[in-house]
Amino acid sequence: MSSKKSDKSSIRLFESDILESFTHVHPITPLLLWAPIILLLFYKSHIQFQHNALTNILVFIIAGLVWTLTEYVLHRYAFHYPAKSEWGKKIIYLFHGIHHDDPDDATRLVMPPLPGLLIMFMISNIFRLIVPVEYFFLFMGSFICFYLCYDYIHYATHHFRMSSKVGRYLKSYHLKHHYTKDPVKYGVSNPLWDYVFGTVEMKENLAKK
Repeated sequence: MSSKKSDKSSIRLFESDILESFTHVHPITPLLLWAPIILLLFYKSHIQFQHNALTNILVFIIAGLVWTLTEYVLHRYAFHYPAKSEWGKKIIYLFHGIHHDDPDDATRLVMPPLPGLLIMFMISNIFRLIVPVEYFFLFMGSFICFYLCYDYIHYATHHFRMSSKVGRYLKSYHLKHHYTKDPVKYGVSNPLWDYVFGTVEMKENLAKK
């Protein structure tokens, strides 16, 4: 694994051109990958269970709230995991460290398909144990919708000017996560759980460590 810049100003991760190509993702890729899966899940939910509009809305809102927590937990505890072993450090670097080393690389702002599918597969199996069967397809379709929104919000915060008030806030909030050494601001699509868990700003007790 390499960490040198290529001629296209991307940090090269692999000597193999084939492996390296998998680390670069066009921004349309998540939509092409996940939109059919979302539609299939919603279709299966409708055909098998035919929930009313209120149920659909409630499950959608709950899934959105669960996604925001999932986003926070993954970002804080998985992508910023302080690995000790060399292999652990390499895996964390491949998943997220590379983004912090080169946050403006437009080809690495959305999740590559393979790790995205792997993470979603593991998450869905956890939710299958928790979410009632009759709501599972609806919940997962909604959950992936919010994941897709997150992916594009993340892309936009790095790649677009974000002219709206909300857009400017999210861009400023996320870039502070990148350009401060403090372990703060893990929320990308929203700051909710940073406020809940006290990671909006550096706490005094953390600063002393």
